[in-house]
Amino acid sequence: MMEVETLLQTTNAWKFPGGLSEPGEDIGNTAVREVFEETGIKSEFKSLLSIRQQHRHPGAFGKSDMYIICRMEPSSFTISLCQQECLRCEWKDLAELAKTPDTTPVTSNIARLLLYGYREGFDKIDLTVREFPSVYTGLFYQLYHRELPENYRNMTS
Repeated sequence: MMEVETLLQTTNAWKFPGGLSEPGEDIGNTAVREVFEETGIKSEFKSLLSIRQQHRHPGAFGKSDMYIICRMEPSSFTISLCQQECLRCEWKDLAELAKTPDTTPVTSNIARLLLYGYREGFDKIDLTVREFPSVYTGLFYQLYHRELPENYRNMTS
């Protein structure tokens, strides 16, 4: 049997900001808050890029872990490092981040996905969000999906 310390040991690697959602907090709001808390960068949620699902994650309180990767647009650029969560914090070139061995597989793959989006158009990768009324009176839900052409969005028959 492994000791808990061994299970929680991580390596220093470049990664994108992230963290846990607060109860009742939407994905985009969590992403904006976490980016600001860790880097001091103000940003706007643009889209969902991908989801990593992992079971038996040591920091997931005994639950399966869903790591949701969002595309953000910064509105400020001066970094203010959160020393409680980060050793270093800096802007990195995506092509360099995609190739460096000093990162996680998730980070290098997301860097490649972002490079593809910049080169070929984010419409090919983005999952946008739309809010719809729930079947429960007064409640709403968010649906994340590839953007539909307008003639399909407004279809009535």
